[in-house]
Formats: sequence, structure tokens, C-alpha cells
Amino acid sequence: MTLAHARETTDGAPARDGAVDPFRPTRAGALQLSNRIVMSPMTRSRAYGPDAGATALMAEYYAQRASAGLIVTEGIQPSAVGQGYPDTPGLHSDTQVDSWRQVTDAVHASGGQIVAQLMHTGRIAHPDNTAGRVTPVAPSAVRADGQIFTPSGRQDLVEPVALTGEEVWRTVADFAAAASNAIRAGFDGVELHGANGYLLHQFLATNVNQRTDEWGGSPRNRIRLTVETVRAVAEAIGAERTALRISPANPVGDIVEDDYTTTYPLLVDELNQLDLAYLHVLETVDRGFTSALRTQWHGVFLLNPATPGSTTGPEHLALVEDGTTDLLSFGRLFIANPDLPRRLATGAPLQEADPATFYGGHGTGYTDYPHTASN
Repeated sequence: MTLAHARETTDGAPARDGAVDPFRPTRAGALQLSNRIVMSPMTRSRAYGPDAGATALMAEYYAQRASAGLIVTEGIQPSAVGQGYPDTPGLHSDTQVDSWRQVTDAVHASGGQIVAQLMHTGRIAHPDNTAGRVTPVAPSAVRADGQIFTPSGRQDLVEPVALTGEEVWRTVADFAAAASNAIRAGFDGVELHGANGYLLHQFLATNVNQRTDEWGGSPRNRIRLTVETVRAVAEAIGAERTALRISPANPVGDIVEDDYTTTYPLLVDELNQLDLAYLHVLETVDRGFTSALRTQWHGVFLLNPATPGSTTGPEHLALVEDGTTDLLSFGRLFIANPDLPRRLATGAPLQEADPATFYGGHGTGYTDYPHTASN
């Protein structure tokens, strides 16, 4: 089916040949999306505002991309101890809440929808990247093999402190409080980051979570933190505004998941009871497993497809058309193409992003990528 044929349909309904149109409006919980093309969360490390807050430059960046059906922000730490990288923003103080309103106002004024991705990095962190030289935390005192960028250059990751049972519950409360702050700041919802080797993923992982209490051991115990966190956030802001991102079997962050084929179906079973806005799956290599999760999941499914050695591109729109997913997230293409949905719909040329400007800096490689010329 051609894209021109797909665009003949309305309101996200199937086209005449049964395919779904990625360019028509749809709904995900309380979120009214103008299309099924989602801007994936991407750390940019430009939160130079007071108290790790958002800036006017960040507001310009996100507003430029408001034609996405949905924008998922860069990872935002729910607490000071949740910060992993330099110059990443938070949502755990009134100053930070106030700073994000300029972002949400700008996106809404441009007709977009935006959710805050809450990201606690756990052991993927370094004291030098936090204002108070905070020691990273994790399910167990197991250092990740690897290095992290700091203001003084790349350094080895450090051994984290294992969270006590009381601190685990405090972490759940921090996520819920940050989610409430996100709604106060004008966000349309929250996506919890349970992927890519960060704290929630660390609790799921067999090599990091070596606990013997109710938060570790069996798959059911290892999913508990994710389930309790999602539940607490849903209670705080409404399940219809709550989502979760997962990445089964993703080895990023020195993660090993020996029993992911058992763990994630258990997790999805629990999440199905909450009626969330959507489930965001960052796929690694196993499309069969992704399809099984898609079938098991009762709600809206958002896919960041596996693209080894490449990036998500126009050819992946077929995954929406054939029903593999309801929504499709794009990363690097949204960096270089702020009007990506229009370019995809019209076949306009796609610009390439400059990796040298991904992290840190100011407007170069951030807000200076041009839109296509008006028709």
C-alpha cells in the first residue's frame, strides 16, 4: 500500500485494504494524538537552568517537533540520587516544575502533546555528575562494567550502594511525586523508564539484582519494583496518563536477563490490570518475542523497532500499517528533522543528525535543523 493510499482514511481507521494509516489521529489513554508517529526519548544534556531545570532553548527544541503525534521527553530524574549524566533535568523541586512550564506551554501552543519520561539511572551514574556528589544506588552492590562521561572526562562506573527495603519504597514514592510534579508542570502524562539498563531494568536483571528479600530472587519478586512504581504513578496521576518503557534482553548498561521470556510476560500480566495509556517496547533482536508481547498486551502498543547498524526510517511505517504496532517511535531522525511526520508523509528528503552535537552544547545541532519549505 502506498502512503498516498493510506492518507485517504480518517481518524486512524483501517484503509480499504485493511492497513492502518500512520498519519491519522488516534488515542492512547487520555492522550489525543494527531498521528501515530512518536518522538522517542533522547538525552541531550542541555539542562543548564537553575537547579537542573529546563531552559528556553529546550522549549524551542521541543516546540519545533510538536507535529509528532506524541513527544516523549529526554530522561528526567525523579530525585537527586536518580541523576546519572551531566546537565540532565529533574522534576523533584518547585524550581524544576516552574522551569518545565515553558516547555509544555510551547509544545501545546504548537498543537503538540508531550509526556515526561521519568528516568532513575541507578548504578549507571557517577558522583561527579551530581551537585552533592551522590553515590549511585542499585538493587545490589554490583558495579557495572563500563565508563560514563563526567565533567572531567570519561571515568569508570563506581560500585553502587544497595537500596534498603525502606529506600526501595522511598524510590517508589519519589517516582509518584515526580509524576505529580509533571502534571503540575503541564505535561500530558508520564512515561516511566524501565529500559536500557537503568534502575527499574536493574531490578529486573538477573546479574544485577542479587537480593534475597521480596524485591529479588524469583522473576515475580524482580518485577515488583516496576509494578509498584507504575501502580503508584497511576494512582497519583491516573492510569490513562501513565506509560512504561521496557527493553527485554537489552544488554545495554551491562545487563543480563537470563529468563526474560518468563519475566516480561509476568510483568505484562500485572500491567494489564492497570489500564495504562500505552506500553513502549524498545526492541532488541527478537521480533517473535515482541509480537508475543503485543498479543498479550491489552492496550496501546508503542514500538521502537530493532534496527541493527541503522536507525528507524520511513520503511518502518509498514509496522503500523500491518498492525505490528499501534504507534512507532523515531529517535535520531527527529533530531535532524523537526518536521519529521510531514517529511515522511510527503517523501521529502531526510536530513542526517550530527553525533558530535548529541550531548551538551547549545543551539548547534539542537535547534538549528531546518524545516522543509512550505507548500
